[in-house]
Amino acid sequence: MQRVIVIGAGVGGLATAIRLAVLGYQVTVYEQNSSPGGRISLLESDGYRFNTGPALFTDPHLIEELFHLAEEPVASCFSYQELTNSCRYFFFNGKVANAYTNSSALEREFADKLGEPEKMLGKYMETAERVYRGIGDVFTSRPIYRCSEWWKKGVWKGITSCNPSLLYHTLNEYNERHLTTGEAIQVFNQFAAYAGSSPFRSPAMLIMIAHLALSSGVFYLKGGMGMTSMVQALYKLALKKGVLFQFGKKVTRIIHTGSMVRGVVVDDENIYSDIVVADADIHFVYSRLLRQPAKAACIAGKEPGSSAVVFYWGIKKLFPKLHLHNILFSASCKHEFEHIFGKRILHKDPTLHISITSKMESGQAPEGCENWVVMLNAPSDAGIDWSSQLPQIRQQVLKKIRGMLKEDIEPLIEVEQVLHPGIIRDATNALHGALYGQSAHTLRGTFFRPSNFDKDFPGVFFCGGTVHPGGGVPLCLKSAAIVSELVKKAFPIVKET
Repeated sequence: MQRVIVIGAGVGGLATAIRLAVLGYQVTVYEQNSSPGGRISLLESDGYRFNTGPALFTDPHLIEELFHLAEEPVASCFSYQELTNSCRYFFFNGKVANAYTNSSALEREFADKLGEPEKMLGKYMETAERVYRGIGDVFTSRPIYRCSEWWKKGVWKGITSCNPSLLYHTLNEYNERHLTTGEAIQVFNQFAAYAGSSPFRSPAMLIMIAHLALSSGVFYLKGGMGMTSMVQALYKLALKKGVLFQFGKKVTRIIHTGSMVRGVVVDDENIYSDIVVADADIHFVYSRLLRQPAKAACIAGKEPGSSAVVFYWGIKKLFPKLHLHNILFSASCKHEFEHIFGKRILHKDPTLHISITSKMESGQAPEGCENWVVMLNAPSDAGIDWSSQLPQIRQQVLKKIRGMLKEDIEPLIEVEQVLHPGIIRDATNALHGALYGQSAHTLRGTFFRPSNFDKDFPGVFFCGGTVHPGGGVPLCLKSAAIVSELVKKAFPIVKET
C-alpha cells in the first residue's frame, strides 16, 4: 500500500487525508499542535466560547462531497443553516444596511437605505456571478500550472467571456464606474480584504468575491462550536477512513536525495515515504523543510497580504442592533488601505468586523451576554512591536465602537483574549504573519499563487491557504481536491491481482 505523510491538520490537510484514504492510500498526519484545525480552534473562558475561524461559511457542498466520497452519512455530524442576511453594515454617516442573500431583497435594501439604484446593483451582481462562473470556478478547481489543463473544455471559453476592463482596472475603479453611492462602493471595495488585499491595487476580477459572499449562499455551521464543529466532523471522518494522526509532533525536515523525496524528520526520527503533502505556509516549507533558499526567497520577494488584530471579548450585555456578522466601516476606505499597504501601520479609524455566534446558538455565552470577536485588518508583520501597541489599538477600537453604536462597551468586557500578527507568525509559521500568503495586487497574485506541486520534487505536494487556489475554508478544500488528483496521477495505486 502506498504511504502518504501529511504535514499539518488544518482544513486542507484534513480534507486531503480523507480523499487519499478513500482512494486507498495509507495516510499519516503529523500536527505540531495538540488538536486538529490549524488556524481554526475554540477558545473558552468563564462560559464564553470564541471561534478563531470565520463565523460564516460558503459552499457547504465541498464538505458534503467528502462524506459522499467516503460513503458516510453527513447529517449526523455536520449541519448548517442558510442565512437570509449575511452581514449588517454600519457606516460613518449613521446609515445601516443589511446584506440580504436574496438578490431582489439586497437590491431593495441598498436602494432604500443607501440610495443605490436597484438596476445598477442588479447588473453589478450579474457581472460578479458571470465572472465567477466563467473564470473563478475554472481557476480555483484546477491545477493551473499543468499545461494540459489549459486545453480542457471550458477554460478558454471562460477566459474570453470576461470583459477586459476587469483585468486592467482596479476593483475600486470598476466599483466607482458601476455603482453610484459611496456606501455601496465601500461595501464592494471591502471584499478585496477577504483576499488580504487593497481594492485600490487589486484587479477588478475580485468582484467575483461579491457573488460568493452575497449571492451563492451563506451559511452558519451549527453544533455549538461553529467552524470548530466542521473541523471535528472532518477529523472524525478521517479516523473512520483509517487515517492515523500524530499530534504534538513537529516535522522539522522533508528528506530528499536530489529530487527524490524519502520522507520526513519528526523528533529526530526519520519517517519514510515517497509522498509528502504539506499543509503549511509555503515559504516555511521551502525555507525550513525542503531547505531551498532560492525558492523561499522568490516567495518572500512577493508582496504579502494583510494580517489581523483580533479581540475576543465576553460582553455582559445583549445588543439587539447587532447581527451575527457586522461591519463598522471606516470614514475613509482609501486612507485605511493606504495605511495598511503603503505606510504599513494601522489606521486610527479602522474598519471593524464583529462576529457574535451567540446570536445563533445558546451556550456560546452566559445568559444575557454575548461573545464578540472583533477583527480589524492590519499590515503583515513589519517590525511592529505589537505587544506594546496593543493598549493604543484597543482604545482606538473601543472609541470606534463607542462612536458608531453610541455606547461605551469597555465596562461591559469581562473576558478578553487577543490575537495579533506576531502571534500568527509564531504560531503558524506564516511569513510576516500574513493570513493567506501573498496579496492579490496583480493578476499573477490573484490567479497564479504558488503551485500545488513542484516539478523539481515530484513527491512533494502543497495544499492550504498560501498556495493555489487561495485562502479561506472553501479554497483550502478545493486545494485538497486538486492535490489528491495530482497524487493519484503521479503515484497510482497498483492493485494486486
